[in-house]
Amino acid sequence: MKKLSLIDKFLLIVNLILTIVLLTSFLSYYISPNSIPFISVLSLFQPVLIVLNLIFIIFWILKFNRFFLISALSLLLGFQYVSAFYSFKEKVVMLENDVKIMSYNVRMFNLYKWIVEDNVDQKIFDFINKKDPDILCIQENHSSKKIGFKFPYKFIKVSNIENHTGLAIYSKFKIINSGSLNFLKSTNNAIFVDILKNNDTVRIYNIHLESLKINPKEEKLTQENSEKLKIRLENAFKIQANQSTLILEHQNKINHKSIICGDFNNTAFSWVYKNLKEGKNDAFEKAGKGFGDTYVFPFPFRIDFILTDKKMEVNNFKTYDVKYSDHYPIMARVRF
Repeated sequence: MKKLSLIDKFLLIVNLILTIVLLTSFLSYYISPNSIPFISVLSLFQPVLIVLNLIFIIFWILKFNRFFLISALSLLLGFQYVSAFYSFKEKVVMLENDVKIMSYNVRMFNLYKWIVEDNVDQKIFDFINKKDPDILCIQENHSSKKIGFKFPYKFIKVSNIENHTGLAIYSKFKIINSGSLNFLKSTNNAIFVDILKNNDTVRIYNIHLESLKINPKEEKLTQENSEKLKIRLENAFKIQANQSTLILEHQNKINHKSIICGDFNNTAFSWVYKNLKEGKNDAFEKAGKGFGDTYVFPFPFRIDFILTDKKMEVNNFKTYDVKYSDHYPIMARVRF
């Protein structure tokens, strides 16, 4: 092996630091934010860390240097995280008795004109109508006179009285029970319905966990605000952890199958995600393709999920690249 140049020595140090940070971030999947909140913050950067380590693997291989093993072994140890980051093959099974479930954070149907475009609310409505889901879960719902979904059954809950936003579930199947978890000291919330399909009762949760309140277009990371941002993120992750526990406690009181949909405001590398995924399949991992990013961000960021009961079969999953919100809609075809 050739003697390293000064630049290569510097890059080796950077590689080692990135690997240590990546391995530390893997712990966020197992450690609650209520225990060590900072590790949860690291989970947000895990996709970037994975890509940077992949770049170092390629770099050292091209240099014919065995230092590629540093990143390769770390990614091997965290293989489950790499598979959650990217899916290579889409499952395409279209059955007539599949149930199409869509989840979409519509950002109040562009009420405050974040997107400088006419009739965004109508375009969202037209898009959803075209995709024709059987069950529709909407986060940041806002009532509008211009639009109205023509589902026979629905449950709508306003959480934020000031701007009339909240959550909504629309269904082609009869709703026999519904309710709200009413998160304390939060404008976010979780609602549920029990639907009846043939003789099968299934609970659908539509959740919107505590927001991180980060706007990358308006808020730049500086030395002055970095500590405040860190504290804000840690507090948000703690609240999310408590909210996810509340959802699971609520879910454990039923005997029938359930599906959890919604905007988690957190990634597939987090303890909150792991907590909610207990006993469930991630529809994207089972039947999706690509990065599956669901949030408009410079880097792939998957924070919206459809988690199905393990007894259900996921036949297809899609993320739709339509920019009518700061989130992309997702839809799964599920066989109950």
